Amino acid sequence: MKTTSLVPSIPTRQLKTYLRRFSDTKILVLGDLILDHYIWGTVNRVSPEAPVPVVHVNSESHRMGGAANVYHNIVTLGGQVELCGVIGNDSYGKQILKEIRQASKSSPGIFVDPSRPTIKKTRVIAHNQQIVRYDVEQRDQVSKAIERKIVKHIATRIADLSCIVISDYAKGLITEALMAQVRTLANHYDVPIIVDPKVEHMPYYTGVTVITPNYLEAKQGAGYLATQDISIQQIGQTLQHRLQCQAVVVTRGEEGMSIFERQGRSWTIPAVARQVYDVTGAGDTVVSTLALALSAKASIADAAMLANHAAGIVVGMVGTATVTRSQLQQVIMHDNS
Repeated sequence: MKTTSLVPSIPTRQLKTYLRRFSDTKILVLGDLILDHYIWGTVNRVSPEAPVPVVHVNSESHRMGGAANVYHNIVTLGGQVELCGVIGNDSYGKQILKEIRQASKSSPGIFVDPSRPTIKKTRVIAHNQQIVRYDVEQRDQVSKAIERKIVKHIATRIADLSCIVISDYAKGLITEALMAQVRTLANHYDVPIIVDPKVEHMPYYTGVTVITPNYLEAKQGAGYLATQDISIQQIGQTLQHRLQCQAVVVTRGEEGMSIFERQGRSWTIPAVARQVYDVTGAGDTVVSTLALALSAKASIADAAMLANHAAGIVVGMVGTATVTRSQLQQVIMHDNS
């Protein structure tokens, strides 16, 4: 198999066509809902109690994280989207619902499980650098009762969907049984499934449309050790053969993306980020843009190039961030000029 390097550009007319079609898409995002909590401050001294910085707190903020950030990215990119996941019966869950309802008045796919806490990641940021992160979570699998509610909800929505996105953070929502049922529904209605995976769940995604692991996830998912010296070509081919997806899109940070299709074609797309401040949520932006572009009838290669540009924008922001459709259009048109 020969890898061809592609210039990350799309003809302006075609770009406008894809972006215009974003508003016609109907996407369902299924995955782990996370509340991202940010504490913003400054550091001027080291603690006398331990060799750690003392952060003077200036402000706090909350943002949608995990699958909720994928949802938020699709909203800001102009797509029609709904969210399906689980929250706890707590203040963090209420905060997630508040954030979601700022974009959509209803949230029928959000189920409350009083037996588990809403997942929260707290990041302390000083001078645009993350000092520490601490998490509140329970990683046990969701109950069968919750799983049945999720499948029933998706079954009522599937006929109207242009795509399903699975945002797996390995926090207990995505199970082998759930994926099998979702895949059966999607296959029956010919709805593509795009997955942002976790290594430990890689076998769950056999036969999905597109999977978007990062380099290390792809390497380990293909059965190699992190320390092994294996070419990206061999990693991508092996993973694609194992999972039999239509395409494997491997995100590689400063080396861009590599795409491996079932037909044996493969490409590498160079990175386009001007300056990297924070990679938090970049994978969410990639899977969101891919889902929108494929729903807009873009080819895998064109969809990946759009996603590559979107990721290049979001890593230039601090914290969990999203990209707007106008930002994406401006950046690509600038690069094409």
